This record gives sequence, structure tokens and C-alpha cells, in this order.
Amino acid sequence: MDKNDTRTLVKYAALVIVFVALVLIEEPTSIPVCNINANTLEKCRSAVTGNNPPPPGEACCIVLQAANLECICKFKSHLPVLATKSSKVPDLLSKCGITTVPPACQASKN
Repeated sequence: MDKNDTRTLVKYAALVIVFVALVLIEEPTSIPVCNINANTLEKCRSAVTGNNPPPPGEACCIVLQAANLECICKFKSHLPVLATKSSKVPDLLSKCGITTVPPACQASKN
């Protein structure tokens, strides 16, 4: 094997290592917001999207039960940007067994 073949082999090996590293890298971490990792709210998205959303899953309810709802609901007005309906939030909380709905989470006309 000559010098050029060795260099080519090293370049391919380095490329494979970089590719494997990219595949193995975990999902980017988000900044904790309102006592939860903001990425975990994605587990609830389907339950507040569309005209007839499905019931929330257990994972969604666990996230909501751990969250600071007073804090989260301050961001409720931004839900339409994400194609979600803020008017579905009180129903979502109820379906997750959360009986005390903070005023900021009360139904609106969105």
C-alpha cells in the first residue's frame, strides 16, 4: 500500500467515525422551562391539535403533572403558532386528572 492509499484509507476511516458519532449523538437538550424540559411538551401536542384531538397519552399526563402549570399557561397565547388550540388546554388537563386549573390556563376563544 503506498502513501496515497494510506491517506485515502485514513480519510474514509475518519469520515466513518464522524458519521457514527452523528448517529449516536442524543437529541439536543432543551432548556428547562417551568420545571420541565421543553422538548417533553411534544408528548402532548397531538392532544391539543386539530378539531377532534385524541386523548392525551400517559407520557403527556406525567409531563403535565410534573410541570409548573401557572408558568406554562403564560405561554398559551403562542400555541396557535404551533397549530395547536389553546382552548383545548383545560380539557387536556382534566383528562390528565389535573383538577385545579390555574387562571392562566382557563379556556379562551383561540
